[in-house]
Amino acid sequence: MLAAVTLVLDQATKAWALQALDEGVRRQVVGDLLGLQLLFNPGAALGIATGTTWLLTLVAITVVVVIVRVSRRLGSRGWTVALGLLLGGALGNLTDRMIREPGVARGHVVDFIAYGDLFVGNVADIAIVAAAGLLMVLSLLGVRLDGTREPRRSDAPDTPAAETPAVAAAADETRGTDG
Repeated sequence: MLAAVTLVLDQATKAWALQALDEGVRRQVVGDLLGLQLLFNPGAALGIATGTTWLLTLVAITVVVVIVRVSRRLGSRGWTVALGLLLGGALGNLTDRMIREPGVARGHVVDFIAYGDLFVGNVADIAIVAAAGLLMVLSLLGVRLDGTREPRRSDAPDTPAAETPAVAAAADETRGTDG
């Protein structure tokens, strides 16, 4: 559901940007910090890999397939939100690559949210970055896909193995004593 909402919001805002903005002309929203500027990005984030749009399309398709397969094992709300955002963002930019000029699997992504002089992105990019941040937090917390947690080192007993109850009971048995 979150993936669908993200995809629809991304495509709706891109449709608005195509209607309301002129390519390359920047409109300030919050001074120089945030603006609106329509661009058509043939590459990845920050204009990287502009000559490999077809490869980026294949990567996005792979990401979508992996998320759909992994989603069957989800038991964690955090992972569900993160992967929903990632799936929606990937589908949003993949849609552009499939339907926009210059052609199928080579289309340019519509970007229009200008962050200072750093880069110009879109709603799909925001979802992807939010997903990446959430995935990092979940990983650091040791939350698994199924909702269980990785045991932390602090959860391990401080008692050496020779002093654990099971080892002590086994030692008592071999000595013939009743604990």
